[in-house]
Parts: sequence; C-alpha cells; structure tokens
Amino acid sequence: MSQPLREPVSYILPIRSTTPNTSSELRAYIAWIAARAEVIVVDGSSDAIFAAHEREWGAGIRHVAPAPELISPMGKVGGVLTGLRLASHEAVIIADDDVRYDDVSLAQVIAAIAMADVVRPQNYFEPLPWHARWDSGRMLLNRLTGGDWPGTLGVRRSRLAATNGYDGSVMFENPELVRTVLASGGRERVLYGAYVLRRPSTTRHFWSQRVRQGYDEIARPVRFATQLAVLPIVVALALTAHWLAIVFLAALGALAAEIGRRREGATRVFPASTPLFAPLWIAERAVCSWLALGARVLLGGVPYRGTILHRAATPMRVLRQRYAMVRTTATAPSSTPSTPAAPRRSA
Repeated sequence: MSQPLREPVSYILPIRSTTPNTSSELRAYIAWIAARAEVIVVDGSSDAIFAAHEREWGAGIRHVAPAPELISPMGKVGGVLTGLRLASHEAVIIADDDVRYDDVSLAQVIAAIAMADVVRPQNYFEPLPWHARWDSGRMLLNRLTGGDWPGTLGVRRSRLAATNGYDGSVMFENPELVRTVLASGGRERVLYGAYVLRRPSTTRHFWSQRVRQGYDEIARPVRFATQLAVLPIVVALALTAHWLAIVFLAALGALAAEIGRRREGATRVFPASTPLFAPLWIAERAVCSWLALGARVLLGGVPYRGTILHRAATPMRVLRQRYAMVRTTATAPSSTPSTPAAPRRSA
C-alpha cells in the first residue's frame, strides 16, 4: 500500500492531562496525522504523565513541554505559542485532543490557509450521546450567526508571529486568537462545509463547562444581552399562562437549527434529531448566562483550574489599537520558524 503524501502543514496538539492518556484510538489518530503533517504535541502534564505520553506517542512526533515564559492562566494558549515556535511550516493547524481530521477536511483547511490568515472549520460529534446531541443544537444555531467555534483552527504562522502571539489570560481563547489576527490586518475564513469530527466529552465534563461557556459570551455583549433576556421573557410568559407562545419560541429555535443543518451539506453529519435539542440548549444558556453574570459580579470572573479568569476576550477596539503598527508594517508570510521552542523534557 502506498504511503499518504505528507502535507506542508504543522499540526499543533496542546494537551494537559491529570491521568495518562493512553487511548489506543488517540494513539492511532496521532500516528495517522503524523503520516500527513509535522505533529507537535505540547504537553503541560506532570513529569510522570509526560513520560507516559512520551512512551505512548514518541515515534514520529515532536513531544515537548510548554516554554516556561509562555505558560498562561489559559494553559492551552501557552501550548499553542510553544508549538508555533517549533512549527516548520507556514500553514498551521491547532487542534484539541478530541479532534479527528480525515483526508478531506485536512485538505480543505490547508487549502483555505493559502487564502486566509485564520480558518474556522465546522466540528460535529461522533458518537452522539445525549449531551453531544444537546451541544450539536448549539453548533447548528451558530451556523446562522457567524459560524461555530470549533476545537480546531487553521492559521498562518507568520501572522501570529507578527503579533507576538495572543493573550492567554482570557477565557474564550479561540475568538481571542481570531480577533488578534483580524486586528493585525489578517483575513478570516469560515468553512461551513469543512466537517471535522470531534469525540464527545464525558457527561461530567459537559456539565462542568456550562457556566464557563456562558461566561464566554460576555466577549460578545449583544449576544450575551440577548441570552440574558430569554429567561425573564419565558418566566413572564409562564406567569401569564402564555404556554403557546413558549411552545412557539421553542419551535422557532428548532427551526433555526434545522436551517443551520441544511446549510452546505451539514445534513450528512448532523442527524435529523439534533435540531430538536436546540431549544434545550437555548434554555440552558438562558440560565447559565445569569449564573455567569453572577460569577462576574460576585467573583470578578469565572473559576478555571484553581484560578479566576476575569476577562472573556479582549474587545476588538483594544486589539486594533494594540496592533495598529502591525497592520501598517505587515510582511509577507514566511516559512521560517521564529524563536526556538522549549527544550524537550526527557521521559
């Protein structure tokens, strides 16, 4: 059997585990992607877990610890920036450990990076336990409001190098990266038709993310205000016994999700039942938005891994001021890596 062609792309996998991730399925995927791309695993786990991962994944990949000076409250960002230092290629894919590309989606994202500075494909879940169907409702609604925020992005390495990276002290790190690229004069492309599989989390992890994801929306004030308005409207309708109006609003949410499902062939990866979960997600977000607002008022931010993250993301007006000079002095993309990465930690 012929070997797959290795693409001119660097694949950065930032990871941090409290127990060794020795899944045979993940090991097989890392081997699969390593046959097609330069793979850089940036592992913020403890020494013992790092060593276990080294034994598990070592062949064919670069396995490093985050550079100490790049470690940030949002740990993923330090991992991404460390990986960018090591990347040999201008085209870079950043992906969480639950993301699973195939040849088609990989080629789509690589091709799009040639025409844009940051690329957002569309995730979908497989398999589909109940909470993955619930979260799929969110994905489908997002397809009508600017695109989903997936667990993977494509980016030009030189564009982020020109900005010296992006802020790792915010909660909503993907929009922070995208906003940084745009504020520095870059271009974004949302790939509604590029479908990248994502493995669902555990039910426990799903519940742990509800308020945190609600807090993310503070970065988008109009959207956050709209989500805050849902709960009082529904309560008012219930108190006045306008039950048909509540049913109508729920049906409207499901219809909007179905329209998202029919956009650019998404029906092949989102089953017909998933739009029915959109009203449940809307109800969840209506409650969690108020809990997120309470966290902002009472705690000053949202708890995350033993600390409090105060900001959801940096406003665009601030980033435009910060990167005004970058916009006027932007250079052509370069395939030469910038500064060297952190030294490899021995297993």
